[in-house]
Amino acid sequence: MMGNGNDGDHPAWWWLASLGSVMLLIAIDLVLDASEGTHPAHLTLESLAMVAVTAVTLAMFRRREARIGLLAQDLDKSRAEATRWRSEAEQALRGLGEAIDVQFDRWELTPAEREVGLLLLKGLSLKEVAAVRSTSERTARDQARAVYRKGGLSGRSELSAFFLEDLLLPSAQRE
Repeated sequence: MMGNGNDGDHPAWWWLASLGSVMLLIAIDLVLDASEGTHPAHLTLESLAMVAVTAVTLAMFRRREARIGLLAQDLDKSRAEATRWRSEAEQALRGLGEAIDVQFDRWELTPAEREVGLLLLKGLSLKEVAAVRSTSERTARDQARAVYRKGGLSGRSELSAFFLEDLLLPSAQRE
């Protein structure tokens, strides 16, 4: 798996490329020195240097590949957990979605305000809401204020708390 410079591992690839270049230069020097009849001690020393650089390069590459493997396993595990959670919570989420819809009806939100309210509940910033809805940030802000006003809420935190507070109770209090 090649690094693209955006994976946070760019310096490691730079070092691997640098060490590979050093190995190539040492190999070329060894061939040239051997063809010129250079002293065997010099050739031995350069050979040892090449072996050392090769060992370091391989160790770095193996370490990086091992890290990538562990990260891939973690990502797969997280995806599996998310999929399992969604399937287990599907009915509850559907019920929560319906309950949110009913409450938005009670607050008499417009379709645009409903969409903004849902995007805010999903955690999007006003800038992101505007981008998703292809509107200006000011329009998104005005629609968010309308949601808060119609719901009798002071802002985003109260909007989230209105729908989520009871979901976060300890299990003993829910029963």
